[in-house]
Amino acid sequence: MSFLVLRAYLKLIQFDLLMARKNFAALYSKVREYPRGKQVPSPDAADKICAAVDMACIWYWKEVQCLQRSAAATCLLKKYGVPAQMVIGAQQMPFKAHAWVEVNGRVVNDKPYVPQMYAVLDRC
Repeated sequence: MSFLVLRAYLKLIQFDLLMARKNFAALYSKVREYPRGKQVPSPDAADKICAAVDMACIWYWKEVQCLQRSAAATCLLKKYGVPAQMVIGAQQMPFKAHAWVEVNGRVVNDKPYVPQMYAVLDRC
């Protein structure tokens, strides 16, 4: 588990650097094009990976944004063969944007009702 937390922490750094440069196009491309691993994921892989990302967020030296957290989780999930998608959504009043991760249509890194709160803008 600690190795997975370290990997998650490194992914948080990677996406934090892209966000600091305001390079959202590169972040989006990196997540969309991230290759899915060939191994068959264990039934609890998504839960373990999301728990590792959550732990890495606790130890991160600054607040982790939902886009950064979701991008890191999506790439790690894909790496371990999980068919994950990062979802970007928005609501109009008051305007808010949010990102979360879904696996086979199920939210894995946020509250299960998040899709009802936001209109989906894109999936990658």
